[in-house]
This record gives sequence, structure tokens and C-alpha cells, in this order.
Amino acid sequence: MHTDHSAVGAERPRERLRRLGGRSLALHELVALLLGAGVRGVSAVSAAHGIVTRAGGTVRGLARMGLEGMAGVEGVGPARAARLVAALELGRRAAVERSDPGERIRGPADVWRRVGPSLRDLDQEEFHALLLNTQHRVVREVFVTRGILDASLIHPREVFRPAVAAGAAAVILVHNHPSGDPSPSPEDRAVTRQLAGAGRTLGIPVLDHVIVGDGRWAALSDEGPL
Repeated sequence: MHTDHSAVGAERPRERLRRLGGRSLALHELVALLLGAGVRGVSAVSAAHGIVTRAGGTVRGLARMGLEGMAGVEGVGPARAARLVAALELGRRAAVERSDPGERIRGPADVWRRVGPSLRDLDQEEFHALLLNTQHRVVREVFVTRGILDASLIHPREVFRPAVAAGAAAVILVHNHPSGDPSPSPEDRAVTRQLAGAGRTLGIPVLDHVIVGDGRWAALSDEGPL
């Protein structure tokens, strides 16, 4: 009787998961489970080894590969790559949801804990605003824009219209640097000045602008009053 070695290899992680739980599985085994069945000539386990190797052996490396990078690995393809990207996004959202939606923001470390997991591995800049009540608890997180940060492209109404609607007492700005270096750029400072000025006019102060990098952050408030 012919044995399908690809199917056997793909089932081994499943059996280990059933017996020992997810924490016992290596990264390539978890990826193999998400890939499902192998394709002709390439088992799911072999494809998983390939993609994990290309990612440098880390989950964050997988996140940085993106859909196209994953799809290009032998035995993966667009459909399986989409499955992996979806799983990573679920993990990202789970990390964010560990925070209390109404948690009090006491400083940039709290901002990092809230949004760092969802922003640090993105390959484009994303600009968000945290809307706070009078106790500095988050009442809403607003996505403002995606792409290169440019003061000429960010209108204050994109931040302060939802802030007024939510009855926010203050705002914290936050965005990521895909390079991993959170050091503020001249454009970051220009955006901060523009929005802080608008906040003063409206009576909704901008308390800080936190830049998310690779495992670290920078806060414009450390450079002086906004």
C-alpha cells in the first residue's frame, strides 16, 4: 500500500497539538498546521521549514514578510499565504485586546503597551490618535492615515472631529517607524506642532506624540512642551 509521506508529515504537528497543546509545538509546526495539506512534491512541513527559515526563525520575521513574501516560498502560494497573514493579524489583535479598552494612560510606556504590538511590524507608517477622557482613560482609538507622514497631508479635522464627537478631553498622537528607529524626524515634529496648535485652539490638548519602533519608542514630550 502506498503511503503519502506529505500527509503523514503534515499530521505529526496535529497529533502533538492534540497530546501536548500548542505551546509544545515549534514555530515551523504551527505554520505547517496553518498551511494544511502539502502540494505536489512539497509537504506542509517542508514548506513550513522554508517559510520559517526565510523569516529568520521568528514570528515577527513572518509578520514582516507580508502576503507576497510568503506566497513566493515553494509550497505556499497565495491562498496559504493569506491564511498565515490572517493568523498573524488575529495574534496582533489579541495582543492589543489584552489592554483594558478604558485603561489610564500615564505615559509613553502605556501607549507602547497598548499600540506597540499592532504597529511595530508594519511595513508602512500608520498614524493614530488616542482620545482620552478627563481621567486620561482611552475612550477611542482613531486611525488617521497610512503612508509617509507629511504635515501637509494631515488635516487637524481628521484628528479633532472624532475627538469632539467623543467628548475627548485630550489626545495622544502615535505612529510607527518601519525602520525600527523611533527617533523623531523633522516631519514628525512639524506634524506635532501643527496638531498641538489646533488642539490648543479647540481646548483639546495634545499631551504627547509617541513614535513606535522595534521594541522601543520615542516621545516628543521628552523634548519639551508640545
